[in-house]
Parts: sequence; C-alpha cells; structure tokens
Amino acid sequence: MALITFATSLFVRAVDPVIAKIATDFALDTGTAALLSTAFALPYALTQPLLGAMADILGKTRLMTVCLVVLTAAALLGAGAGSFSVLIASRVVSGIVAGGIFPISFAIAGDLVPLSERQVAISRLLAAAMFGNLLGSPGAGIVGDLIGWRGIFVMIACLASVAFCAAVFGFRGVASAEHRTVDLATIPASYRAILQNPLAKICYGAVLVEGICVFGLFPFVSPLLQANGEPRAAVAGLVIAGFGLGGVCYALAVSRLLAWWGEGRLMATGGCLMCLVLMTMALRPPWQMLIVHFTVLGFGFYMLHGVIQIYASELAPAARGSAMALHSGFFFLGSAVGPVLYRFGLVHAGLTVSVVVAGVSIAIVGFICAGNLRGHHSQRPM
Repeated sequence: MALITFATSLFVRAVDPVIAKIATDFALDTGTAALLSTAFALPYALTQPLLGAMADILGKTRLMTVCLVVLTAAALLGAGAGSFSVLIASRVVSGIVAGGIFPISFAIAGDLVPLSERQVAISRLLAAAMFGNLLGSPGAGIVGDLIGWRGIFVMIACLASVAFCAAVFGFRGVASAEHRTVDLATIPASYRAILQNPLAKICYGAVLVEGICVFGLFPFVSPLLQANGEPRAAVAGLVIAGFGLGGVCYALAVSRLLAWWGEGRLMATGGCLMCLVLMTMALRPPWQMLIVHFTVLGFGFYMLHGVIQIYASELAPAARGSAMALHSGFFFLGSAVGPVLYRFGLVHAGLTVSVVVAGVSIAIVGFICAGNLRGHHSQRPM
C-alpha cells in the first residue's frame, strides 16, 4: 500500500513545474495551461462519493487495481497528445481514477489493520504520500528540462505500471477477504447523517478554502518564476517540493506541537503561517528564498489540515468512509476552483491583491476552526 501511495503521489503535482513549457508548445497563455490542474482536481472531487460507494460494492483492492490500469492508459494518452484538448481529457481521466487510489488506501488500512495498530499504518501511508509529493515536483522539473513535458507523462505511465504490478502481487488473497455486501439504500442516509453534523460545514468549508487559497497557487509557480527570469522547470519543481518538505517536518514534530499548544492554537498558528507566506509572494522573492517560503507554507498547511482531518473522520463514525470521501471531495473541489480564481485575480487585480486576499482568507479559516473544533472529539491526532 505504501509503495502504491508513494508512486501515485509522485505525479499529483508533476505537471505544475512545466506549465510554462506546455503553454509555449501549444501557443497558449499560462493561465489557460494552468487549467490542467483544475482538469485533474475537479473530476477527482466530484467522483469521490461515487468511488467510495463503488469501493464498498466491488471491493476496495479490485477498484484500486482497475484504477491503476486506467491511470497508465491516461498517462500514455497525455504523452502523445497532439492538442491541448486531448491533454485536458487525459488529465480529466487521471483525476477520476486517482480518486479511486489514494483515499481508498486509507479505507483498506482501516479494514485490514487492528485499531491498536491503525495509527502506525496510516502514518506510514501519509509518510509515503508526503515523500511522493516531495520528490514528484523536482523530478518532473528535471525530466521536463531534459526531455520535455511529454517525458513526464511517460514517467507517470511507468510508475503507474509499477504500482499495478505491486497491487497484483501484494493484494493476492486480500480481495477475497473484503466484505462487498452493501445496502445501496443506506448510502444517501449515510451522507445525510454526515451533513447534519453541525461541524461538517466547518470541516468541509475549511478544506475547500485550503484547496482554493493554497493549492490553487501551485500551477502559477512556474509562470511567476519565468516572469522573474527563471525559466527552468527543475527550479519550479524544487520550489513546489518545499511544500512536501514542510509536511515531512510537521509529521516529525506533530506530537510535541500538540503537547505544547493543543489543537486550537495549532490550527490558528497554521493559518497565520500560511497567510504570511502567501502575502510574501507579492514581493517576488528569488527562487532560493521561495523554497524556504514553500517549506513554511507546507508546515503551516499540515498544522491546520491535519487536525481538521481527524475531526472529519469523527463526523459520523458509522459512515467514516463516506465522511472521508466528502472530506477529500471538498478539498479537491477547492484545488480545482483555485487556479480559475487565481487566474482571474492575476489578470484583473494583480499578484499583490490576489495573494493578500488568499492569505487573509486562510488566516480567518484557521481562527474559525480553532474556535469551533476544539474539544469535540475524544481522540487526539498523533
């Protein structure tokens, strides 16, 4: 599971460092090319409730294996795309099937690992995902500089093939042990129960804004660096990789931070850190400093997001899988809308106004979460 999570997380943000190169090849403005991020994130978000139900009906490991096959085919389609519309289509398909891999992995861990050991298993999956995000952006940037952006899609196809082989061998005997019996009539009732929880609007609204304000900026890192005289995709990849490094640092420090500050102060501080970093983007710092900034951005993001994730898992314990599917869906919906809003803001208001609005918004979210989520569950995130 960790190998599959690592391999698929490598290319979640793999296209971002080469947005400027794709725009040049297809004679597009960078704002249009940045919609490739939306093309991946929006279908990912919208199909989460459906994929969650399909995983219960068809079997989680079976669904994940099929999704890896389709992901490989979609990546090859992108590598050979002769037009931007075909490239967009490949990203749409990739977004749909990626939603049947990463979120489902946590559900599988919940099914197979005893409660006393589950935190360790989930932590390993999260660590694999963080390292995948950490290495994916610079790796894609290097490939993009050496052989072009099409090479990144070939790399994605190869990694997905490796993950498929791991699934075929690693899941032998696991699928037969899954419980696939499900009452379809209970699915709408489960979602209603989740949304009736008064904390649902806080959790889901918060991750929606996180996706817009933070992840919506990522596709514009390469164009902004290029405007500052730095065209290398590898550099853009290093900057974005700083975000993953911040997440790794958070994972190492979370236990002590919770002991020192508690959940409320952790969320408020995370929102403030993200606000500060986003606002400093208006100063157009050199790329070396941007790596530091994105590391702090990643650290602050996980300070807030990590706690919200625990509360989301407790919104409806009897329908935890569906609750987490909605959590992922709202987050990726924000990630899909974010590039569109940033594009509008950069064109009509400029960089300074765009990042200041985003920074203030995420700080407000941090304080709202700190004031409303504290003490509403008995299990503390570790």
